Amino acid sequence: MLDHPVHTVKSDVLIIGAGIIGLSCAYELQKRGVSVTVIDQSGPGQGCSYGNAGWITPCCAQPLPMPGMCLQSFKWLLDPLSPLYIKPEMSWLFARWMMRFLTSMNRRQAEVSVTALVELSEYSLATWRQWAKTFPLSFSMENKGLLMVAQTPHALRSARDQITLMSAHGISGRYLDADALRQLEPAVTGEVKGGVYFPDQAHLEPFEAVTSIAEAAVRAGARIVSGTEALDFVTDHQRIQAVQTTQGLFQANQFILETGAWSHAIGKKLKLSIPVLGGKGYAITFSTAKPVTGIPVLVVDRKIAITPRKNGVRVAGTLELVNQDFSVTARRRQAVIAGARTCVHFPEEASVTEYWHGLRPCTPDGVPIMDFSPTYKNLFVTTGHQMLGLQTAPGSARLAADLLTGVVPCFDPYPFRMGRF
Repeated sequence: MLDHPVHTVKSDVLIIGAGIIGLSCAYELQKRGVSVTVIDQSGPGQGCSYGNAGWITPCCAQPLPMPGMCLQSFKWLLDPLSPLYIKPEMSWLFARWMMRFLTSMNRRQAEVSVTALVELSEYSLATWRQWAKTFPLSFSMENKGLLMVAQTPHALRSARDQITLMSAHGISGRYLDADALRQLEPAVTGEVKGGVYFPDQAHLEPFEAVTSIAEAAVRAGARIVSGTEALDFVTDHQRIQAVQTTQGLFQANQFILETGAWSHAIGKKLKLSIPVLGGKGYAITFSTAKPVTGIPVLVVDRKIAITPRKNGVRVAGTLELVNQDFSVTARRRQAVIAGARTCVHFPEEASVTEYWHGLRPCTPDGVPIMDFSPTYKNLFVTTGHQMLGLQTAPGSARLAADLLTGVVPCFDPYPFRMGRF
């Protein structure tokens, strides 16, 4: 029984977390006639949904641990400015996470993971294009493809391997020598060995898109309550009855935990082990008189994303596996800027208008968790989308809604099962 006053609104589903995944789930469920309330300690899209590169690129749909990455990862760990940094931590979570991360770098696991992520991404790309035309609040979305630029022979081999990998999943790309690459994107500068162009890819303004889907969910009947932090849970045997928050108790028949990098800490309140570490990333937005590039660019050697915007460019990169460390490493942030400038010409008037950093939720095998809790029958967990939250949001919401409403899922749920950890 509940011993506390219950919040006046009871929903069929309560979603904890108003990131792009949670909002997409709210919209998808509300369309099916399921009443939804979304709570968030900040507001819609204030986390990684705000500061990401804005890419919808199925050609990048792969997990963090890939075959052959082990040696490269150790090399990166010796370089303080490398794309990947792992902060050692004396904890059982970190030890288990690292062990699973290393053992996931095999071809069999990679094939299963890439197949699942590509399917989610391809569905999501088509859905984003539809939403851009039909949602009540417009958001900028362009279909200009993705250009991978290689500055070293090793990076060029990696880019060409990406063509092979993705062509097996129906995604076409083409190799470009240095001259053809510069012809396609004149802003590319410096030493370039060549690259790869994937034409059927897109990018959008992430916060505009998140705001638009939040409005679409509300117009469909969902309720979004900002400034509401989940503190604890009221449970009864194998069911959750309510969530205790800073704004009182929220009741529902079903609950969705969409709490990103905080999933492990919140899961502990329910005695659940959710193996998610926070992966810190940085984004720097520049203002310029016109877009710096015409096409989104990935600097393969440095794993830096360069995205054109209406009046400037956003540069994003680095992955620091630091769990809950929110501090800024100034030299790593500066390395992202410097790395972008080695590849693309920035006009003299380019000035920084915003610095952003945030924690992306990373599972050890690089595949999201989207499954019912083994402990609580009415709790659905969706987390661990690493750098692919925006890219896979519509597909993730479709799978979650299918499972929550008891219909045959449109995607195979097996790769996303919680019990694999």
